[in-house]
Amino acid sequence: MTDSAMTQPVLINGEWRASVGTRSFRAHNPKTREATPDSYPVSPWPEIDEAMRASARAFEQLRWVSPDQIAEFLDKFADLFEERRSRISELAELETALAREPRLNSVELPRTTGQLRQAAAAARDRSWSMPTIDTENNVRTMFSAIGPIVVFGPNNFPMAFGSASGGDFAAAIAAGNPVIAKANSSHPGTTRLLAEAANDAAAATAMPAAMVQLLYRTDHDDGKKLVSHPLIGATGYTGSRSAGLALKEAADKAGKLIYLELSSINPVVILPGAIRERADDLANEFITSVFMGTGQFCTNPGVVLLLEHETTAPFVSDVQSRFNEAPVGTLLSEGVEQSMTASIGALKSAGATVVTGGSSGGGEGYSFNNTLLQVTAATFLADPETLQCEAFGNASLFVIADDTAQLQDVINSLEGNLTGCVYSDTGGSDDAVYDEIAPLLRARVGRLLNDKMPTGVLVSPAMNHGGPYPATAHAGFTAVGIPASLRRFAALQCYDAVRPNRLPPELQDTNPTASLWRLIDSQWTRNHVGA
Repeated sequence: MTDSAMTQPVLINGEWRASVGTRSFRAHNPKTREATPDSYPVSPWPEIDEAMRASARAFEQLRWVSPDQIAEFLDKFADLFEERRSRISELAELETALAREPRLNSVELPRTTGQLRQAAAAARDRSWSMPTIDTENNVRTMFSAIGPIVVFGPNNFPMAFGSASGGDFAAAIAAGNPVIAKANSSHPGTTRLLAEAANDAAAATAMPAAMVQLLYRTDHDDGKKLVSHPLIGATGYTGSRSAGLALKEAADKAGKLIYLELSSINPVVILPGAIRERADDLANEFITSVFMGTGQFCTNPGVVLLLEHETTAPFVSDVQSRFNEAPVGTLLSEGVEQSMTASIGALKSAGATVVTGGSSGGGEGYSFNNTLLQVTAATFLADPETLQCEAFGNASLFVIADDTAQLQDVINSLEGNLTGCVYSDTGGSDDAVYDEIAPLLRARVGRLLNDKMPTGVLVSPAMNHGGPYPATAHAGFTAVGIPASLRRFAALQCYDAVRPNRLPPELQDTNPTASLWRLIDSQWTRNHVGA
């Protein structure tokens, strides 16, 4: 495969081949607004259906593939990814305007390969499947692979959340499922390079031919048919709320699982004592967080809640100055720029005032001026739905409450979010207010933080990158954090009085590995049954 002025092939059943589609599109360099050289096909339904049927055959073949072999595939993919890092990072920078160094090559890439290797370790260990054995009644259950998985990747993390490399991909594979990757239109070339590495790794480890397949784009109706396909196991989607909810409606109607990561404004509460104690540090932390990746993180602090206090106006003024001084970054696409314009317009129409910024431009290529808005809590409470509109980019809204009771009302009006944070002083003067608001915020976020901005998402078994609707579709699941993320792409399967030699290895009396934890007669153990 080489980069040239051509329409790139799709990957179907282990074969790179020309699409049968008659339509195509091109990605754009966000810094120059110019189309990149290659074009990519829009797959018609017969091609999509063929990929799904090949994936279903691969799923049947995977029943005879050991977890160790699946782990070998994930490790091999990570190795090939690192070997090809220069070309992948170079193209990702061209398509996204995210800096090759340090963002892509030294931060996101090792995070992604580390995630793949964590998934490999989970596949080998098998404890993610939670084998449960009731010896008295001879009933045994475990989580097992569910079927072909379709992954829709977002525009902002071409590797770590990419459809052919990211967290959903790694979790689906580690759980024993084949994946159909639907590339994001902002970085189709980067996704192609990743799918090449994944396909080469699959061939090197004797995986089924359709272990990983790649489609670049579908039309809206075919996307709905895909997520509701009779052969699909589940879908993982990260992207806009409108597109995600349209897919969810189709999947729900067909009774098919779909895991969505949609929008989140990630409220940050900064209490007066914290400002009095460390205002400069707080402003620095906020500026770093809100402008990281030009604000195009799903955990970007989009709303800051403040109490009216003598420290508040000086803090807002300081942040305004820093917004004015900070360089304006490049946005991922023309669509993001247009979305920013629409979102800021919606916030203004609902009563928010522009402290600084508020218009497109100011940077290289697709851009929007660093934007800070402000609104009173009373105005926010008059139209909380509109004033929670996500401005995906380098913008944030300050909401100023008259007192603690009004602050509580604002928190109670919030939709579900991925994160929520409270900054309080270290001397205890804010503790009484914290005790009143923290339980309210806790119920509305997946991850609660103290004295720390929400932008970073650590790849840790204890991490929850999820939250109440509409941040995600299912508050009980996480997109980051192995082994929990694997169970999204699994079915709970029960074996009642099944003969011992017919049971999966994980449910037989003999523990198949030295590390597998099993719940045997209500006790977690690594022992054999009866040991």
